[in-house]
Amino acid sequence: MAHRAMRGAAMSVITAVSGFVLLTVTVVLGQDVWGVTYTSTQICAVKGSTVELRCTFRYPSTINGINTRVVKKFWFIRDENNEPVDLKTESEYRDRVQYQRKNNDCTLRISDLRESDSAEYKFRFITNDPRGKYTGSPGVILTVTDLQVQVSRSAVRGDFKSADLKCESSCPLPDNLSYIWYKNERIITGQTSNLLLNYLDPTNRISCAVRGYENFHSPSVVVKDVWDVTYTSTQVCAFKGATAEIRCTFRYPSTINGINTEVVQKFWFITHKNNEPVDLKTDPEYSGRVHYQCENNDCTLKITDLRESDSAEYKFRFITNDPRGKYSGVPGVTLTVTGPQLQVHVRRSTVNSYSNWKELTCHNNCQSSYIWYRNGHKLSSDEQYLQLNTFDSADSFHCAVKGYEQFPSPTVYAPKLPSVSVSPSAEIVEGSSVTLTCSSDANPAASYTWYKEDVINPLIYQNQHFFFSILPSDSGKYYCTADNDLGQKRSESRTIDVKYAPKLPSVSVSPSAEIVEGSSVNLTCSSDANPAANYTWYKEDVINPLSYQKQHVFSSILPSDSGKYYCTADNGLGQNKSESRTIDVKYAPKLPSVSVSPSAEIVEGSSVTLTCSSDANPAPSYTWYKDNKVLATRQKNVYHFISIKLENSGNYSCKSENQYGQKNSTSLSIDVQYAPKLPSVSVSPSAEIVEGSSVTLTCSSDANPAAKYTWYKEDEDSPKASGHNFTISNIRPEHSGSYYCVAHNSRGRHNVTLQLTVREDFPKAAKLAVTGITLVVFLVIICLLVFFLLAKKKPSALFPVPGNRRDNNNKVSCTSPSQHTGKTESPPSHSEEDEELNYASVRFSTNQTDPIYYNIRSAGSRRQKVKEEDEHVEYAAVNFSPALRTVHQDSEEDPSELYSTVKKI
Repeated sequence: MAHRAMRGAAMSVITAVSGFVLLTVTVVLGQDVWGVTYTSTQICAVKGSTVELRCTFRYPSTINGINTRVVKKFWFIRDENNEPVDLKTESEYRDRVQYQRKNNDCTLRISDLRESDSAEYKFRFITNDPRGKYTGSPGVILTVTDLQVQVSRSAVRGDFKSADLKCESSCPLPDNLSYIWYKNERIITGQTSNLLLNYLDPTNRISCAVRGYENFHSPSVVVKDVWDVTYTSTQVCAFKGATAEIRCTFRYPSTINGINTEVVQKFWFITHKNNEPVDLKTDPEYSGRVHYQCENNDCTLKITDLRESDSAEYKFRFITNDPRGKYSGVPGVTLTVTGPQLQVHVRRSTVNSYSNWKELTCHNNCQSSYIWYRNGHKLSSDEQYLQLNTFDSADSFHCAVKGYEQFPSPTVYAPKLPSVSVSPSAEIVEGSSVTLTCSSDANPAASYTWYKEDVINPLIYQNQHFFFSILPSDSGKYYCTADNDLGQKRSESRTIDVKYAPKLPSVSVSPSAEIVEGSSVNLTCSSDANPAANYTWYKEDVINPLSYQKQHVFSSILPSDSGKYYCTADNGLGQNKSESRTIDVKYAPKLPSVSVSPSAEIVEGSSVTLTCSSDANPAPSYTWYKDNKVLATRQKNVYHFISIKLENSGNYSCKSENQYGQKNSTSLSIDVQYAPKLPSVSVSPSAEIVEGSSVTLTCSSDANPAAKYTWYKEDEDSPKASGHNFTISNIRPEHSGSYYCVAHNSRGRHNVTLQLTVREDFPKAAKLAVTGITLVVFLVIICLLVFFLLAKKKPSALFPVPGNRRDNNNKVSCTSPSQHTGKTESPPSHSEEDEELNYASVRFSTNQTDPIYYNIRSAGSRRQKVKEEDEHVEYAAVNFSPALRTVHQDSEEDPSELYSTVKKI
């Protein structure tokens, strides 16, 4: 084993134990490479506490070139076969030992210390080298001790004896510990190690403990004082004129503060004379009648020619040469001075109920010779006691002291028949104070017991039975018994009838099950009252009473009878009102009604709520209908449109239903109002619009309420017309342009625009040409007719004869209208007288009229300013696409068809 040299400097260490700082020791730290250093080598601990033993250890880092490491370390107290035994394996330390290791520190912690734990504890560690084992020796010596109560001082303070106690141990305990003191195993005041007892009682056992370790308190000690006065008797009785003797012994410590104690004064006194004891001999009332007989530590007081005023408590007091050495014997001796005033005490058998013996004692606290009397007759017994094996409850006894027969004792006898009185004697009302009094002539005085009939246990053991606030339940028959040791008597019963106002009435309903409309229902009011109560029925929120009977009957109950009912009970002494009882009449739904909110006009997009109202109990479920078709079933009574639409218009109704029946409402019409939709426009006739024709423009729009219409032409402020139709009777080209229709109602307006194009009938030149052609054709026909007629009559007329020719200026010429001017010249007139016909030249223009087109088209989107307000206008394009129409002289084709296309923009 390696060296254990402990060389080095000395240091002072204080070892801390859980709850205690126990011991300061000197420890030498070794300087060898192998070593164990204990923080303390001597530790003292108190039983039940926890202690910690600390050490550090060291070893070489390498042994023979191999790194050293610790493979085991432990604490031990004994060796077996020279091999230390790990403390944790010891059965007596199991669950009480813990190792706390950190690096080269090692701490042993032992809890719940026992006196058997006192031993020398050593630390040992073993390394990986076979020779590397080391034990720190010498180890740490642990001493486990107990607390002790030491009496440090006993003193006299006035008439009181006191002692200073100290809770201490052989181990030095810290000053900041908190202590608990016990007297007869019960905790008493005290938190420090010192305790002052002001009054010493030799029967008291005192012990102490450290707080937190209450299970390990010190052994109990009995504290005895060295200052004392003991009286031979504490009660003395004497007759007037006799002599009384009062004896005592006293003791005190032989030395006080190293000085021999001597008594310098001793005397008797009575407490009622002064606060400061006064020697009885100096009291004038006792002058010549008081004598002290004191020897060693005994002292006797003699008082002669006793008087009744001498009755008092007498105490002995002594004073020593120490200023604090004054002591009085408390309590003192009570002296009673009396004449031959006697009392007969009675004691009866308590062995069993069949034994009937009685023992009488003639008593006056003074020893005397006695004489006994029975029913006034002297008995032979002259003892203080009189034994009676048989006894008649009618017998009476008394005694006297011989020589004082003129002063007999009071007579003793069993109780007479008790009498019972009740106060007040008038009518007893609930809540009043009532007293039952039992009285009986008896000596010794009787003890009384009150009973209530039909109640087994007694009510009270005294002559009066009080009802401070009598209750109706206190009504009944009462009696009392009077009892002394000579016998017992029972009174007659007395009836107590307590009158009281009605108690809280209770209300019952029949039937107790569910109440249905039309059934018969009874309400019953009940109240405990004396005299019996009168009843009145009320319904809450109804002023007048319903009835003045105990029962209120509904022969055929109605829903309107639902509500809260209560009754009152009254008997002249007071009135009480019941709690309300709710009557809930169940019934089938009444006729439901449908209401709409808002009740004003309903506008598209608004929030609308339909409410179905129906009186029913229990609350019904609802079914909603639109136009007699089911919308929703088992719903609430509200049907809600978050944003109502046009298609929601219609007739709505509801059905209210519960388990008792169902009802359908009448219908409510919902008319959803909305601003005009995009108007549609049409033109009549639908063919091309020709100058001079009559044209009707028609505007229509879906709206509620029905829309009104106003026609405008663009760039003109004034309206052109009002109403669905706008008719232009004699249309002209200047009527061409963009027209728009405004559809409006109280909810808004909407616009649409169309383009109107008017085709001239023909261009003027074309008109003249047609007219000219027509005239030429007509003239040609006329000329031919004339020609043929003339030829028939005068053939020569067709060919002019020379000389008969007229001037060319007179010839008739048929020509076609000018193509450029469009005018037709009328042929000049001729004279009927002219017989010779002129040739007519007829020319037809071969120019054809160009095809004529017309187009009614949308003017496009734009914003139309209206005088009342600006608004956004939606336009509809109306495109008319007529087929190409060409006029030929010989054409037999059908007129072209008119096509129209309406497109929403």
